[in-house]
Amino acid sequence: MKNNLRKILNPLPTIAVSLLDSDLANLATITRKLQKNKVKIFHLDIMDGHFVPNLTFGPPLIKSLRNHTKVFFNVHLMIENPQNYISDYINAGADLIVFHYESVKKRIISQIIGDIKKSKIFCGIAIKPATPIKVLFPFLNIIDLVLIMTVEPGFGGQKIIKSCISKISLLKNYKEANNLDFIISCDGGINEHNLKEILDLGCEIPVMGHAIFSSSDYVKKVKILQRLTNSLKFHKYTKNE
Repeated sequence: MKNNLRKILNPLPTIAVSLLDSDLANLATITRKLQKNKVKIFHLDIMDGHFVPNLTFGPPLIKSLRNHTKVFFNVHLMIENPQNYISDYINAGADLIVFHYESVKKRIISQIIGDIKKSKIFCGIAIKPATPIKVLFPFLNIIDLVLIMTVEPGFGGQKIIKSCISKISLLKNYKEANNLDFIISCDGGINEHNLKEILDLGCEIPVMGHAIFSSSDYVKKVKILQRLTNSLKFHKYTKNE
């Protein structure tokens, strides 16, 4: 592994901009503008119409987009049998690949993580709202990030499921008790009204898309959310660590 994910993305917390609700016909322009405004992470939702009831884009678009920006690519695979397609997303330019716990057999999860990391790509695991945190405990010492879904995956613009928020503090407490260093991220229904609560509980990378691109000025909205996030210093990590 070329480095520690936390060191690469430091300082945290920072927002990840989900491009799902953006104008996909103008992604090159959008990503350049957001990069200019110091967005550090683009969140790319890959959906296959089977694991979730929606279709989005795949490796060709990511490869094309990679030519227009150097921003960190978080590729979120909401697909069945992700192990069959990981190399495609690595070759397309992913920096971090996040697959769903529910999309694979438990016995091959460690193997998938190992295969991703052998390619010098960071690895994360996502869980749906109904999945308990405890299923991830056997893998938390070998992954770089946990993505807690706070809506049912498949569509942008949903309202946050309040019952999912408690998973953040449960995961943070487990991490600290076991001296682990994975990053906690959350995705779904996050906006300026609930961002403080999410961060205070221990989320380090809130994923936001609809809250940004539903605005008439997405660049201005990103700046507002960045200022809010930067003002909430809830954790012990600093630039000097």
